[in-house]
Amino acid sequence: MAEGENESPRPRASPYDEAVDALSSLITKRSRADKSNKGDRFDILYDYIKMLDLEEPISKMKVIHVAGTKGKVNMDSAKMRQVLLKEWPECGTVLEEKTSDDIPMPGYFRFLVLLAFKIFAAEQVDVVILEVGLGGKFDPTNVVQTPIVCGISSLGYDHMEILGNTLGEIAGEKAGIFKQGVPAFTVPQPDEAMCVLEEKASQLDVKLQVAPLLDATLLNGLHLALDGEHQYLNAGLAIALCSTWLQRTGHNEINYLDQTNSLPEQFLKGLTTATLQGRAQIVPDRLIGAESPGDLLYYLDGAHSPESMEVCGKWFSHAITGESRQQNASNQRQENSTQILLFNCMSVRDPQLLLPRLINTCANHGVHFQKALFVPNISVYYKVLSSALPPTDSQVDLSWQLTLQNVWENLIGIEKGRDARDGDLVYEENDKSKESGVRSCENSMVFPSLPIAIKWLRDSAQQNKSVCFQVLVTGSLHLVGDVLRLVKK
Repeated sequence: MAEGENESPRPRASPYDEAVDALSSLITKRSRADKSNKGDRFDILYDYIKMLDLEEPISKMKVIHVAGTKGKVNMDSAKMRQVLLKEWPECGTVLEEKTSDDIPMPGYFRFLVLLAFKIFAAEQVDVVILEVGLGGKFDPTNVVQTPIVCGISSLGYDHMEILGNTLGEIAGEKAGIFKQGVPAFTVPQPDEAMCVLEEKASQLDVKLQVAPLLDATLLNGLHLALDGEHQYLNAGLAIALCSTWLQRTGHNEINYLDQTNSLPEQFLKGLTTATLQGRAQIVPDRLIGAESPGDLLYYLDGAHSPESMEVCGKWFSHAITGESRQQNASNQRQENSTQILLFNCMSVRDPQLLLPRLINTCANHGVHFQKALFVPNISVYYKVLSSALPPTDSQVDLSWQLTLQNVWENLIGIEKGRDARDGDLVYEENDKSKESGVRSCENSMVFPSLPIAIKWLRDSAQQNKSVCFQVLVTGSLHLVGDVLRLVKK
C-alpha cells in the first residue's frame, strides 16, 4: 500500500476563510507609525479608485462622514459575509492585475475601505455612514469629496504617534474631513480643539455647529441603549447629522436640530436599541452556572485613552453600585462583591496617563480594585480574526505587562497613603505560581496568557461562592474581543 494512501484529505478551506487569509496577507506593518509601505501614500488612493472604476459611484454616494476619538459604525456580520464573498474576488483580482512596484497592493485597512466602497456601489445603498479609521485628513475614507454632512465627535489624546501631541494638532487632523460649503457638526470640545475646528471650518466656508446634548425627555420615558453619560452627547450629534442628511436629500419638513419637536419613531428606535460590542457591555461567564451561588461578571469597555478611561471608570462605578441597589431592593440576594481589573494596552500608550484616570475616577465613586490582572492579548495584529492560542509560557515576552504591574503597584501605594518609589517589586511566589508562570504582587498579578487569567477568575469564583466577582476589562479593544470569544464559547 502506498504511503499516505489511507490518510484522510485535509478539509478545504471555506471561501470566507480563504478571503480572510488573503486579507491577512495585506497586513505588512507592525505599527501604525510605520511609513515603509508605498501603498499607504494618500495620493495613491485615487489610482486604486480608478482601477476599480469607483470614481463615479463614490461621487454619487450620499455620505455622512464622521471623525472623532470614539465610536464605531456597526454592520450586520451575516449580511457582510455574503456581500464580501460576492465582491471580494473581483476587487482583489483587479488590484492584483493592475498594481505594480510603483503602485503596490494597498495595505489591509485601505483595501477594506476600497472593498466597502465597491460593496456600497453594488448594493446601491441609500446612505453611507462613513467613519474614519484614523485621523481624517489623510484617512482613506477622505477620498469622499462631496459628503452630505460631516461630524466630529469628542476629541481626546489618542493615536498621538500619528496625529500629534496636542489637542490642537489632533483637531487639525480630524478637521481634514471638512469640505467646501458642506455643513458640519461637532460636540462641545476643549477650547484648544474647538478653536482649531472653527478656524479650519472658516477657511472652507463650512457652517460648523455644536450639536446640543440630547434632552432625555425626548425619549418618552425610554433609555438610550448605550450606557454612559457621554452617550447623550453622541446621541445629540447623531440626531443633528441624520436630521441634516434628511433635509439635504429632499426631506425639507424634517427639523430636529433644536430638539423642540418630538423625535420620530425611527429615531427613538435607533437610539434605544443600538448595540456596540465591547463598549459598556456586561457579560456573565457562561461556565459559571446560573444556579451557582457564586457569580462572575465581566464589564467590558475598550477604552484606551485618558479621557475614555475616565468615562469607563464612571460607567463601571455606576453599573456596579446600581446593581447592588437593585439586588438589595428586590431582596433577591445579599452577597459580598469584589472588583478586579483585567487590563492590557498597546505599548505606544502611556500607562502613567491611563491608569491614574481609572483609579481616581473609581475611587471618587467609592470603588477600589482588590486586584489588577495584566495579560498579553491573544489576538495577533498580522492575522485577521485570529483566535490562535498564545505561544508557550517560555516564548511569552511579559516585559510590557510587568511594566504595567510596576505602574499599578506604585499608584496603589499612593492611594493607600504609602510612599511610592520605582524599584524591584516584591513577588509572592509559591509552587503553583511558579508552575503557571504567574507573577503575583500584593495588589496585582501578571499572567502569561489570557486563558490562564480567566481560569484563575473562574476558580476564584467557584471557591468563593458567596462573593460576586465584578471584572472590569479595559485598556484594549483587542483584549475585550479576546475575552468575549473566551467567555461566550
